[in-house]
Amino acid sequence: MYGVCLTSLSRIWRLSKNSKENLVVQPLVRKVIPIVSLEWDGESESLYEAQKKIYPRSVSGLFTQWRWALVLLTQLVFYGLPWFEWGQRQAVLFDLGARRFYILGYVLYPQDFIYLTGLLVISALSLFLFTAVAGRLWCGFACPQTVYTEIFLWIERKVEGDRNARLQLDGSPMSPEKLVKKWFKHLLWLGLAMWTGFTFVGYFTPIRELGLEFLQTRMGSWEVFWVFFYGFITYGNAGFMREQVCKYMCPYARFQSAMFDRDTLIVSYDEMRGEPRGSRSRKADPSALSLGACIDCNLCVQVCPTGIDIRDGLQYECISCGACVDICNTVMDKMNYAHGLIRFSTQNSVSGGWTNNQMLRRIFRPRVLIYGAVLLVLCLGVLVSLILRVPLKVDVVRDRGMLARIVAGGQLENVYRLQVMNATEQSQTYRIGVQGLPGLMIASEPQFTVDGAQSRWVAVRLDLPYGAATPGSHSIRFNIDAVDTGMHVSEKSVFLVPR
Repeated sequence: MYGVCLTSLSRIWRLSKNSKENLVVQPLVRKVIPIVSLEWDGESESLYEAQKKIYPRSVSGLFTQWRWALVLLTQLVFYGLPWFEWGQRQAVLFDLGARRFYILGYVLYPQDFIYLTGLLVISALSLFLFTAVAGRLWCGFACPQTVYTEIFLWIERKVEGDRNARLQLDGSPMSPEKLVKKWFKHLLWLGLAMWTGFTFVGYFTPIRELGLEFLQTRMGSWEVFWVFFYGFITYGNAGFMREQVCKYMCPYARFQSAMFDRDTLIVSYDEMRGEPRGSRSRKADPSALSLGACIDCNLCVQVCPTGIDIRDGLQYECISCGACVDICNTVMDKMNYAHGLIRFSTQNSVSGGWTNNQMLRRIFRPRVLIYGAVLLVLCLGVLVSLILRVPLKVDVVRDRGMLARIVAGGQLENVYRLQVMNATEQSQTYRIGVQGLPGLMIASEPQFTVDGAQSRWVAVRLDLPYGAATPGSHSIRFNIDAVDTGMHVSEKSVFLVPR
């Protein structure tokens, strides 16, 4: 079917070449035929726009300083946190093998999965709230893709030079100088990417042990895999794909329009002030030349990491990094014009000529208040739950191999296995009690000890005088108390009386 359509369209093209209607048919055919290239008048023409490499120009200014401050902050946290100790262990460690997660003073088990769920919900709502208020500032200032792209670009500028120097270097034939610069740049990129992968794995394997294993070439296979995998992803995304990740792979750019409205803060070009654009000397009066404030220098396009022209209006590729704002303000300073031709503003503010106070008053609109209220309730709920959390987990499992039996003394016995998890980092002694049936008692040792941040399976035998309860299943409750700290946990189970 696909081939038939292509054949038919090709015939229409050939028949229309000498026809008066070809001005209508030819553009239609060009748009409809979804193939890489067709032969137009003997020449091969691509129907897909070639992706040109973007060479962002370096820029300085307020938002550039904020962006680099967040780059430093996020990387200090990421690279430094695994080396930070809490007591006798790593402060943040997700020990998947032992199924324990250490976060500062907390020891979490898989049974605490509810906290991860709460964290993910809070993160999602925070993203919705932040996007409704300030657009894609997360993308432009703190997203890992943006952060590592900035770092890799900084390395590239230090080795190859700024935008014009890199353009000239890439356009020149291969030479020893070009070869040395390219190899040195990629060597630095690979070193940073591998260190990033090593740090990432250091959150799941104690990083000091991991470093010692690396020096002794004793790293495990999965550790080697994840170091290279995460390093390769960093190297590829930040070194080569860059804006392609933001434009084509990140889903956030696609559904952000559902969270935007005309009062969302975005990077805006003041068209009423800037148009008509045109070049002029610094001493020229733009009103005398019937020109706007924009001198059409295209520097806002050259500094954009995604290669867009912000003067074309709001576009999904814009990550709100503010680079175009900084460079435009620099140009305005040189021309002795006022700042703000390109600025962070809202669509209503730009079209209505609002002041900053008028724009800020629109922040507290209904959708923002709803997001904020729900987020506040969730944060308080998770915080209170963590504060009131009892660092003791107990799972009760009936011994399925022996449901009930009669033992010496005419006692009916049920056997259970209790998994007791000590979520503190000190050794704890626990005592088991039981309630629910008259005459029910513990026939095994009721007291035991569990080491810090460890779990232990304990076999518990419960005896009941024969005939003290009717046949069937009876609800009972295990009470586990910490002898030293007073912690208490109660778990339900059943006691079976055979017929």
